[in-house]
Amino acid sequence: MNNLRKSLLWAFPLAFPLGLVSSLGAAAWGINHQMTVLPINGPTSVAAGTCPASLTAYETLRPRTPGGYARDGMIQLSAIATDITATQRDSFSAVWVGTLLPEYRECEASAGITTSDGERYTGHSYLRVQLTGGQAKVILDMTGMGDANEYTMTLLDQTMQDGNPRWAWGGTD
Repeated sequence: MNNLRKSLLWAFPLAFPLGLVSSLGAAAWGINHQMTVLPINGPTSVAAGTCPASLTAYETLRPRTPGGYARDGMIQLSAIATDITATQRDSFSAVWVGTLLPEYRECEASAGITTSDGERYTGHSYLRVQLTGGQAKVILDMTGMGDANEYTMTLLDQTMQDGNPRWAWGGTD
């Protein structure tokens, strides 16, 4: 009985912070991707409608496993759209589509990752957003993105949580 008490005394303080971290939402994500929204005919174009200035996506590395790695991610699409659903998934890509909020319905623009953790992002933006026809479309695409062993990185999971698209992708090391 005494060992059980000691175990519980140690378990509670360790479990509390982990539960707290998982409930923090975006604050618990490790990598912050900023996506600049680029209106179709430039930032002052009336034809582009009113567009959000940027979008934010987050990713966090899963603990390493022998021979591979994975990342979990999400984009805060519910800030600009409703009725978001997953419309496509295969081994390489996933697509979610939602209805733009009224203030953004006329927006004609696209976005890709422009900074990652405050540093300029110069790689291929595997996460892209299209804002057109009153809809927001998020495209996560690993096509042609190789890992250390020249295998294509693959999509492991595609879900929705709290009104936002979530995913997991990984590769070999």
